[in-house]
Amino acid sequence: MSQNSFEEAAQPFISHLIELRNRLLKVVVIVLVVFLGLSTYANQIYSFLAGPLMKHMPKNSTMIAIDVASPFFTPFKLALVLAVFISIPVILYQFWAFVAPGLYKRERRMIFPLLIASTLLFYLGMAFAYFVVFPLIFGFLTAAAPEGVAVMTDIAKYLDFVLTLFFAFGICFEVPIFTIVMVWTGLVTPAGLAEKRPYVIVAAFVIAAFLTPPDPISQTLLALPMWMLFEAGLLCSRLFVHKDSTDDDYPENVEEEESKLNKIEQKKD
Repeated sequence: MSQNSFEEAAQPFISHLIELRNRLLKVVVIVLVVFLGLSTYANQIYSFLAGPLMKHMPKNSTMIAIDVASPFFTPFKLALVLAVFISIPVILYQFWAFVAPGLYKRERRMIFPLLIASTLLFYLGMAFAYFVVFPLIFGFLTAAAPEGVAVMTDIAKYLDFVLTLFFAFGICFEVPIFTIVMVWTGLVTPAGLAEKRPYVIVAAFVIAAFLTPPDPISQTLLALPMWMLFEAGLLCSRLFVHKDSTDDDYPENVEEEESKLNKIEQKKD
């Protein structure tokens, strides 16, 4: 292969790397801008996040900071994580804009709505955790403390605990998306998933047992939504049964890429 042919073949790859770099820079800038806006209210945001626990703390009991720098860094850590959560639509859009030119038309019509739906479901899972699950969990945990034990939670450990639950519930609420994608890619069929419904129900209660305190109320409040979301995904997946791609269903830039490859082959000959 000549030097010119090698350079022509390397140009598309380099252009993709440049585009990826530019889009990553946009994501970083957006997250930083949101973080700077939230950092002014970092303490107030943390107080709002601690609300479900503080409502169930014993009278005259407060949260504590074990590490010297925790009172300063913990609220800013929360502000940074919240900035990432808020920026998820922008992050997903940049991802979509990067991969869309190389997708089939059918794939483009599918993936963009799925990205929007997955974002909304993730936010819904976080909201469900904060407004429904947290009051039950912290009410149970504070009431279960032995007599003579003062309940005083460290602010850093509390933040790690609730962020883990936010992420867990956000992922659990993606069950309909996982179901639709599996059917759409041809890995399973709606009929096959329907036959496995008993296993899905058992799995939902097992997952709920790991994510919630050992009381039947909070376990059921997580397991039932997961089951209902599976049923919703199963119902919607019937509209996205896998079909073979047709010859005219190519990415938008496939003709341009094929033309470049043909020119390279001609020069080699």
